[in-house]
Amino acid sequence: MNKSIIITGAGSGVGRATALAFLNAGWGVALLGRRADALEETVSQAENSDAALILPTDVTDEMAVVEAVDATVAKFRHLDALFNNAGSGTPPGTIDELSVEAWKKVVDVNLTASFLCARAAFRQMRAQSPQGGRIINNGSISAHVPRPGTAAYTATKHAVTGLTRTISL
Repeated sequence: MNKSIIITGAGSGVGRATALAFLNAGWGVALLGRRADALEETVSQAENSDAALILPTDVTDEMAVVEAVDATVAKFRHLDALFNNAGSGTPPGTIDELSVEAWKKVVDVNLTASFLCARAAFRQMRAQSPQGGRIINNGSISAHVPRPGTAAYTATKHAVTGLTRTISL
């Protein structure tokens, strides 16, 4: 059986590099991200693009996440791993300059999306045969060494650490 992974934020940066590494290692990779063109660009760089599943997905939308996990399992028949990588920040500024709207956007992308994806992946991993899988949540050194002017980002990365530790129990 071939291994499969879902990677969020797969259209750029760490997500793109991770997707390429897994594709080139022979894994089936479901690439999630907001922009289909960025996901397609990632796949175009892979040696093994036939093992890619491009899923433009708003990972802050519960039903979109469930549908992405279902589509992944429909294609690959199993889910071995999830890499929660999608993330967002705000321009640096003091907390009184941070709007509630900007705060909520960062919380939705960095924390709520990680929860939604982990919940859907865990449900699948528990139900499949054989059971199991790995959930990797991309945190940040900011959870331990915050940078000035990054209240929303730092707070969510602290929360991602707590979410990860709790899931592992």
